[in-house]
Amino acid sequence: MTQVDPRIEALRAMRARAQLGGGQDKIDRQHDKGKLTARERLDALLDKGSFTELEPFITQTGVPADEAHLGDGVVTGYGTVEGRTVYVYAQDFTVMGGALGEMHSRKICRVMDLAAANGCPIVGLIDSGGARIQEGVRSLGGYAEIFKRNAQYSGVVPQISLVLGPCAGGAAYSPALTDMIIMVEKQSFMFLTGPQVIKTVTGEETDFESLGGAQVHLTQSGIAHLITEDEGSALVLARHVLSYLPANNVENPPHKPAGDDPQRLADVLNNLVPMDPSEPYNMRTVIEAVVDRGSFLELQAGFARNALVGLARFDGMTVGILAQEPGVMAGVIDIDAADKLCRTVRFCDAFNIPLITFVDSPGFLPGVGQEHRGIIRHGAKVLFAYSEATVPKISVVTRKAYGGAYVVMSSKYLGTDINYAWPSAEIAVMGPEGATNILYGKDLARAEDPAAERARLEDDYRQRFLTPYAAAHAGYIDEVIEPAETRLKIITALRAIQHKVEQRPPRKHGNMPV
Repeated sequence: MTQVDPRIEALRAMRARAQLGGGQDKIDRQHDKGKLTARERLDALLDKGSFTELEPFITQTGVPADEAHLGDGVVTGYGTVEGRTVYVYAQDFTVMGGALGEMHSRKICRVMDLAAANGCPIVGLIDSGGARIQEGVRSLGGYAEIFKRNAQYSGVVPQISLVLGPCAGGAAYSPALTDMIIMVEKQSFMFLTGPQVIKTVTGEETDFESLGGAQVHLTQSGIAHLITEDEGSALVLARHVLSYLPANNVENPPHKPAGDDPQRLADVLNNLVPMDPSEPYNMRTVIEAVVDRGSFLELQAGFARNALVGLARFDGMTVGILAQEPGVMAGVIDIDAADKLCRTVRFCDAFNIPLITFVDSPGFLPGVGQEHRGIIRHGAKVLFAYSEATVPKISVVTRKAYGGAYVVMSSKYLGTDINYAWPSAEIAVMGPEGATNILYGKDLARAEDPAAERARLEDDYRQRFLTPYAAAHAGYIDEVIEPAETRLKIITALRAIQHKVEQRPPRKHGNMPV
């Protein structure tokens, strides 16, 4: 039998030691909690056998090599998802609770630099107790280096964060700077100050789940874009998200065969919008009827539910979807909805994803609270985002498009390429009730039958100003279309404007009203 070179044996032993992370007992504890290890997560995320690890033998500074944990609590490298290269890092909770130190940070920064240099997405699997107290300022500096790269590479390559355990303190800023956050129910936690600190400082009592769990960040803070019931589903979902995105900001999104007829008519839409303008309907029905079947991926579904955003496909082409939900707050735009819309526009524009906007909103939410909290500033974000976006833009007015809401939601004034309206569209400065009060208030006060006169005047206003044909006559709507043909019209328009090039004045960057 051929004798194995002792140097090869030493290498194999070193590799085996690195694979164990914090040791078999801690791996068993991770499994007992129903959680996968860092390496198991990477195996589930990436195509089988495609992972190549980088710097597996790095160790914590100041610790003898024979006592240190190889890899220093994070597994980094690259692999493929559906054959496309992605760079990855996965924090290893079996090593000091996944806490970040100087070398741990250097590994993450290295893989982020490689991702940006090679124009590939970066996916972070986060499961960490925070910074290592024993490394002091070095661990804080390590976080700062990561944050800097999150910011510098924003809009250059897609950055996706999967929070698969705790993400506490300053560590939470890294996923917050990325493009998309996926969390797991009853397993993921994100917060700046924990329950004990909050109780000490403010007297408030809470727990991890109530303070920073997945449902909290999906429905209240708006930080989480997607959540799943378990981490296996989260890893599969991350693969699905990547299928919509280009590798970087100079590529177009991947085309995926639709398996759906581009000529398909959606007859259900012809009778969807009620005759009574105050009666709601479901905008999701509109979206799901016109996009490629099963392709709509809604983002931030529980947050600002009066706005709908997500990714979808038309004839295999990735698009961003933005809309109001008339069944929630009548589709008005409030502060949270404005932020949700703005963020989606800018994300899509950064990665060459065309924008499809469905409009049904009576305006911005009135109220002292909204005004005092800055609805003007937040609404201006949406204006800024749409005006700045250079990707192909298509809008469809399904019903109400009043005042500022009409202008903000991808109107032709803001540079939208193709603007459609359904016959049910109402495009005007304001609704008939308010307009009648302002225009004919004195006449109504003198009328013998004010109710009948009001009804007559409101009907006259609708006929003269609310009809979509008035906007079409003025050139602000390209065509009034039958709702059933919306899918066909959007696909035809996308093909016509997919190679759009729009030049803007040179500048460092704009000053969006954040």
